[in-house]
Amino acid sequence: MRLAGPLAPLRNRQFRLLWTGMSASLVGDGVLLVALAWQVYDLYGTPAAMSAVGVALSLPQVVTLLFGGVVSDRFDPRKVMLGSDLVRGLVMATLATLSLTGQLSSLWSILVLTAIYGAAAGFFGPAFDATVPRIVPAGDLVAANALDQFVRPAGLQIFGPMLGGAVIGIAGAGWAFAIDAATFALSVACLLAMRRIASVESPEASAPSSSDESMWQEMRAGFRYVRGQVWLWGTFLSATFTYLLFVGPTEVLLPYVIKHELGGSATALGLVLTSGGLGAIAAALTVGWFGIPRRFMTYMYSVWAVATLAVAGYGAATHTWQLAVACVLVNGLEAAGTVAWATTKQRFVPEGMLGRVSSLDWFVSTALLPLSYALAAPIAAWIGVRETLIGAGLLGAVVTFGFLFLPGMRRIEENAGYRPRHLREGGLAYIERPAAASGDVPVGAARATAEIEREGIPV
Repeated sequence: MRLAGPLAPLRNRQFRLLWTGMSASLVGDGVLLVALAWQVYDLYGTPAAMSAVGVALSLPQVVTLLFGGVVSDRFDPRKVMLGSDLVRGLVMATLATLSLTGQLSSLWSILVLTAIYGAAAGFFGPAFDATVPRIVPAGDLVAANALDQFVRPAGLQIFGPMLGGAVIGIAGAGWAFAIDAATFALSVACLLAMRRIASVESPEASAPSSSDESMWQEMRAGFRYVRGQVWLWGTFLSATFTYLLFVGPTEVLLPYVIKHELGGSATALGLVLTSGGLGAIAAALTVGWFGIPRRFMTYMYSVWAVATLAVAGYGAATHTWQLAVACVLVNGLEAAGTVAWATTKQRFVPEGMLGRVSSLDWFVSTALLPLSYALAAPIAAWIGVRETLIGAGLLGAVVTFGFLFLPGMRRIEENAGYRPRHLREGGLAYIERPAAASGDVPVGAARATAEIEREGIPV
């Protein structure tokens, strides 16, 4: 039977292998999400310890993100993902061994291992983002991104947390870490089964220079390109400050609320995260089937603002089911906006620049995450756990929606009827406006072409 709609990209063997391996590792990440929080709170019992783990996990990832984008543009991104998975799998195997043998008693050992894990993770995201448009036909990109946003919550927030909570309850956190290591092994097997993915030559890479000089030239070219596109750098900065406000409080304080204020178990935490995953899956499938509105930037910022506002529900909830409802809204609306964002980048950013743009996206967006984790515990101690969560949701929503009104932010919506020649063939699934009957290029298209040529990208 021919696959259609959101499942159409699975006809492609390369994408099918990539998606299968990622699905497995995301289930492991969901197991880790519960296991790591429960292990830390069992050993130390304070938000400060979990804040330290969050900093150790996120800071190295921020540092390696920029290099991950350049490496993904210059080399086979499949090998970049392979190296990232191998390192992270080894870290999880080490954590499992230490926990099962009773030697995971020092916070420093957890911090060092999570720092290595975070550094390796910084290479995976840009490599994955650069891979999808190289192996998926342009007409299937919206569906491919919807499948990505389907499997992330399915693994990270449904099956992973459910499995993690059950394993911890039966056998302890050590076996949960071991399961995460096994999922990375499966992901490695899928990546090895994929064919080589050719690198995309860029003008900077072809210039005669040393390897180090060439890498820095390519990185600077990525900076120049992003600097000339308001919709890119504005969205990056929006995410920077929004994540600063709500990610640390959510990751650090939500497990604390469930464990210490509501008297819940690891299973309860898993169920709350699972509900959010179900919301994200429903949103991703809906967007994948119906497509993205023509005013896609307005749409993205609107759903992201409401998603951030829903974080306040974590602070207002007095029962576990209320936390679950808030989690559905946060993750469902976040996923709906992310499908549109990933598709917009893949449609409008040149292929040879996509890895660097993606790494800058990850880098700028997550640059203040270590600070967010570091501030969550002291702010909660100062004004209260619930007050911190409510404030994070309210302030984050205002900041998110405010960036939509940057001058030029929505110009790309006006120019969306134009498709630059450096993009692959295939229509924009969310664009209905036809070209001018006379065959002339619209004024917005000429402006877009000028911007691309100014950055030295051939069209």
